[in-house]
Amino acid sequence: MLLLNFILALCAAKSVSAASWIVPGAVWTDTDGNKIDAHGGGIVQRGDTFYWVGQSASKNEIPLMYSSTDLLNWKNLGAQNSLQYLWRPKIAKPNGSFWIYGQLDRHIQSMKSTQMVGGYQLNGAAVAIPPNSYTYSDTGMFQDSDGTWYILTSADHNTIQVNKLNNDGSVGDKVSQLTGGAYEAPGILQVDSTYFLIVSGKTGWRSNPNKVFTSSSIKGPWTGGADIAPQAEKTYNSQNTFELTISGSKKKTYIYMGDSWDSKGGPSSNYIWLPISASSSAKTFKLDYHAMWKVDTKTGEVSWPSTAKRYEAEDAFISGRAAIRSCNHCLSRRSVAKVDAGSEVVFRNVTGTGSPQWISFQYTANDATAGEAHIFINDEQVPTNISSLNCRAGYHKTVPVELTLKAGDDNTIRFGASGSTVCFADFEIIVDGIETYEEL
Repeated sequence: MLLLNFILALCAAKSVSAASWIVPGAVWTDTDGNKIDAHGGGIVQRGDTFYWVGQSASKNEIPLMYSSTDLLNWKNLGAQNSLQYLWRPKIAKPNGSFWIYGQLDRHIQSMKSTQMVGGYQLNGAAVAIPPNSYTYSDTGMFQDSDGTWYILTSADHNTIQVNKLNNDGSVGDKVSQLTGGAYEAPGILQVDSTYFLIVSGKTGWRSNPNKVFTSSSIKGPWTGGADIAPQAEKTYNSQNTFELTISGSKKKTYIYMGDSWDSKGGPSSNYIWLPISASSSAKTFKLDYHAMWKVDTKTGEVSWPSTAKRYEAEDAFISGRAAIRSCNHCLSRRSVAKVDAGSEVVFRNVTGTGSPQWISFQYTANDATAGEAHIFINDEQVPTNISSLNCRAGYHKTVPVELTLKAGDDNTIRFGASGSTVCFADFEIIVDGIETYEEL
């Protein structure tokens, strides 16, 4: 019996595959195979290990922590305190203790521990923001190059405020502020001599074009207000939460961390992480969108996957109203258009590995809110909406999802469309193709 239990445990462990890529919008799972649940969070690095703390959308916003050495495979370290409704928690270390700060009932609640993981106890009652006893919504955190920590808040009257953390962990003086707009979700990135302040607009759980302001000092003044991504993309359907710097042996890489919220900020929310291109001299800051990417945490170098095989839509079996059309932006200059509820594009002889693998679906929808793209794998009788696997579905022309196909070339993927809105009569999809990727 002991041997049987060992074998079953070993098989269960092997069923959770290691993550190979950062895939914005996809469902990310931890090393136990459970969905990562750390929204509105931030990351600190201690040695070779990164610690990510965020609010648990599935457990009433208690602070959960994860750890990783590669920013890909995250181990769940559990709740750091049982306090509920602590929004946007962030880690700081203004003294010998470890601290977590978050928003509780529109006040700053701090907790501290003698160790990074576990043992966090409330440090008194939640406090208003000095000097004017403001209440607030969103929490950000930034450590300056001199080691000083600053807490960032979206205070009352739409003011973004920067306060120093004192050596005893208390919230100290205001050092700067940004006014003149309805802003929240603040984060700061320092690149050489320039400070970049990233904020979002206030549109509830709906995404908006996040903006960037610059200053030569943490004390301000803050100027600018440019979009950090093309305006129509609404920050790739995300809201800023933190900016992470990887100081590698070959280059320094900056990473935008954003939340892609569901309609209620709930458990089906996902994450958008992207490399940042920032110039101190030009005072420019923009997100570099990649459907799949990763950073070598040792060297700081960013890389992308190589295509193993491509399957063109025009070579697939086509039914219904779907028809081959010219396509200027498609790789083959052709695509399959007019894919609707009565149509299918069937890809046959797709190569599978027998294990979870990334497959990208390359298509565009004329209105992502009016319907869904779905797939059937081999003999499946119930379709899977692509948006349930990656919330970028319908919003970007390349949508990677993780699937498990049979080993070998005897796999079939049926691609179709469905919807239930009043606009669905006009909903259609243009399919370019699908791609598999080289396994690492």
